[in-house]
Amino acid sequence: MNDRRSEVEDKADFQIIRYAQCWEDADVLLEGLDIQEGEHCLSIASAGDNSLAMLAKKPAKLIALDLNPLQLACLELRVAAYRSLEHAELLELMGSRPSEQRKRLYEKCRPLLKADTRAFWDGRMPEVERLGLGGVGKFERYFRIFRTYVLPLVHGKRRVRQMLQAAGAEQRRQFYDEHWNSWRWRLLINLFFSQTVMGRLGRDPAFFTYAEDSFSNHVAGKARHAICDLEPHRNPYMQWIFTGTHGEALPYALRAEHFETIRNHLDRLEWRVMPAEAYVEQCRADGLKIDRFNLSNIFEYMSEPGYSRLLSELISVSRPGSRLLYWNMLVPRACPVSLRDRLRPLDELSGDLHRRDKAFFYRRLVIEEVL
Repeated sequence: MNDRRSEVEDKADFQIIRYAQCWEDADVLLEGLDIQEGEHCLSIASAGDNSLAMLAKKPAKLIALDLNPLQLACLELRVAAYRSLEHAELLELMGSRPSEQRKRLYEKCRPLLKADTRAFWDGRMPEVERLGLGGVGKFERYFRIFRTYVLPLVHGKRRVRQMLQAAGAEQRRQFYDEHWNSWRWRLLINLFFSQTVMGRLGRDPAFFTYAEDSFSNHVAGKARHAICDLEPHRNPYMQWIFTGTHGEALPYALRAEHFETIRNHLDRLEWRVMPAEAYVEQCRADGLKIDRFNLSNIFEYMSEPGYSRLLSELISVSRPGSRLLYWNMLVPRACPVSLRDRLRPLDELSGDLHRRDKAFFYRRLVIEEVL
């Protein structure tokens, strides 16, 4: 058995669901990776949404990895839901739509779950019934506290509805400057999105180990970008943060046009509780090569030497033309000089996609191609 460890294992808590949904834009991910039918893909699982989105591109094999078995329990229940439910029912179970029948929908999925996964979700069913599968993580709880108890001190429901409605870019900028960006809003950002509060209520404190900037300052600029430059009414991440549901702005994997394709290719998906370092060694032993890598933002939890070492190892099990995609928020990670003869940054593509990234809180999107 491969017992290769990751330095992340000693820093983060794997006893909770940290993310009950993926908070990275799958539209950007898929355009950046440009997955071709029949390729082999590696994906950091998180809650599973973006791994499922990758199946819509019909890879020959997709391996989803996570260090947290509860994150893979999220993925396993999603897979059971795609197999057992119709599209409208899936949206209800996820929390994208209101529902009074989530327990019944879960019962339809339950026989397809492994015994330990079934026992886990049986114990969480009251929470799933109330919030939907997409609402039961620590990060989602953080946003629930924000919109329920903190945001009303600054903006009422009517103002929030105004912010989320369709409007032109100039109208959005005027609204932000004249109605949204008050001193109370700026104070809220500084306090609630501080590293102390975020570490306690949202992300794992280990996320900030290598941070080089204030999280609240970062959020302030990104919130303006999301409201003024993007389209909040089309943004599933904005919709969930401010309303607790997706409304009509569904993320890629939950859109009706992708449902059947994903369902028909679930047999190409495998998931494992395993660090990327261990999977690399397994690929070497088995002679496997990977064409596309969805690496989420795992490098922000690593020291710079650890990041460079893993990046080099991932390259070693890839082919020329393979792509790696990952996000930076507070920790700058991009191809080190020592690997520039093996990896080519796709800066123009990265920059274009980052400007359109609906998961607006990231500082940088990195796409690199193996030489």
